[in-house]
Amino acid sequence: MNFDPSYIFELLPKIAKYIPITLLIAVVSMIIAVVIGLVLALIRNSQLKVLRSLAGVYISFFRAIPMLVQLFLIYYGLPQLFPFFSKMDAVTAAIIGFGFKQAAFLAEIFRAAFLAVEKGQMEACLTGGMTKMQAYRRVILPQAARIALPATGNIFISLIKETSLAFTLGVVEIFAEAKMQAAESFRFFEAYLAVALIYWGLIVVYSYLQERLEKFLDRPYKT
Repeated sequence: MNFDPSYIFELLPKIAKYIPITLLIAVVSMIIAVVIGLVLALIRNSQLKVLRSLAGVYISFFRAIPMLVQLFLIYYGLPQLFPFFSKMDAVTAAIIGFGFKQAAFLAEIFRAAFLAVEKGQMEACLTGGMTKMQAYRRVILPQAARIALPATGNIFISLIKETSLAFTLGVVEIFAEAKMQAAESFRFFEAYLAVALIYWGLIVVYSYLQERLEKFLDRPYKT
């Protein structure tokens, strides 16, 4: 056994330099996913049958296809059908792929959250003179957001980890750097353990922030 713990500490600063690109991909993808997921959830809860069917097809497709396949379809496949996509860089392709896929999962989370809000509240808002859009914005959406937050947080955690697949498109993020360091030094265990510790640290920090946010949102409901 030739395990060298000191090499892990030597690698950590080198790999940590790529945390910003990992977080950039994760955060921007999450923003896209939340926006698309929210629109899909509202459509799925609407009475528009055609749009509901289209939203259902979107959700079914992106939930079923593996993430790696979707990345390859977007980065390598789209330029063959639409030449202007050939100018798209790997980071953009990764963000689109992650965002579109996670939107399908968030759509179902948001739809369930909307359904969990008591229906009588919408009726009370409409009776009080609000429009349906105002009722959603002022009453329904804040409550649904509180309900959906834990599951949404889990999606973001998964997204942070999935950014490691971006290296297949040539994006150098924390996993890609660890992979290159391992190939150079032949210390694969130490390199992958170092990147595992960095991912762990990122998730611990985010989990703490999410817990604080959940407590903040719960304050109005405490007696």
